[in-house]
Amino acid sequence: MFHPFLTAGKKAYTLTWALQYVNLFMINTGYIILASSTLKRVLFVNFLFYFYMFNVVQATYLLFWDDHTMKLPYFITIAGFVCALFAIGIPTLSALGVWLGFSTLLSLAYIVIAFVMSLKDGLNAPPSDFSILDDGAGKIFSIIGTSANLVFAYNTDMLPKIQKTIKQPVVKNMMKALYFQFTVGVLPLYLVTFIDYWAYGNSTSAYLLNNVNGPVWVKAVANITAFLQSVIALHIFASPMYEYMDTKYGITGSALKIKNLSFRFLLRGGYLTFNTFVSALLSFLGDFMSLTGAISTFPLTFVLANHMYLTAKKDKQSSMQQL
Repeated sequence: MFHPFLTAGKKAYTLTWALQYVNLFMINTGYIILASSTLKRVLFVNFLFYFYMFNVVQATYLLFWDDHTMKLPYFITIAGFVCALFAIGIPTLSALGVWLGFSTLLSLAYIVIAFVMSLKDGLNAPPSDFSILDDGAGKIFSIIGTSANLVFAYNTDMLPKIQKTIKQPVVKNMMKALYFQFTVGVLPLYLVTFIDYWAYGNSTSAYLLNNVNGPVWVKAVANITAFLQSVIALHIFASPMYEYMDTKYGITGSALKIKNLSFRFLLRGGYLTFNTFVSALLSFLGDFMSLTGAISTFPLTFVLANHMYLTAKKDKQSSMQQL
């Protein structure tokens, strides 16, 4: 039999492992929803744009054809297929390499375009309405949903933490990465969020580019950058699952070996197919962010961490401290 403390440790390990992978799965699903939403708004810009980037997402399609002939699930399928191709072509997290540079440039391009267009709208439009639309119980649920959105949005520190654990001292380096991420790193998030709310008030959409006005081609470029960035970001958050499967089944050697290529095709393709299926079932971005924050990020960030701390410090804390 296990010693009681060993049993508790094993249960906590299993619980943490399960919650982390549920969280990663939900985030991956969210990126597919985001990618498909951007694709729908940009897809049919014009014939040249169509042949240049035919798979850019729901957001682009609506810029030019507001007939809603192609529904969101179609674009979710396209986005999932592109994400699967990328996952099969990039065998490891380390292989991302130059793609991380592209990811940074894509993010900056989106931020600049969204900021400038929102600023222009805010300056030219009448004052926005900042009142809270919900009443009574609706406000409570809105606050809970918003809190869940916040913890979802700040799931952005995985890559800096991984990169900084390569060399010693691991904890010190990781904390430096986190300090940087949540000071300088969050400024672009604040920039886009605050300018969006200032410009559009309580009418703002879960996806900023649904609000902005301006040249169609500029909005199309912004949607394309959001789509491509979503594909790369999804791969980052899916990599722990990929690495776990590769290790479990002993996948080593050249990434181009028939065995390794077939393994990635079946396992990663199957995983993202399931992601895509869930995305089609839960295709509302704002609500999905709230759901992810509520069922996976909140327990990991607050409940589990606090429980572990209280368990470890129980005999060293007063009743007031425990409360």
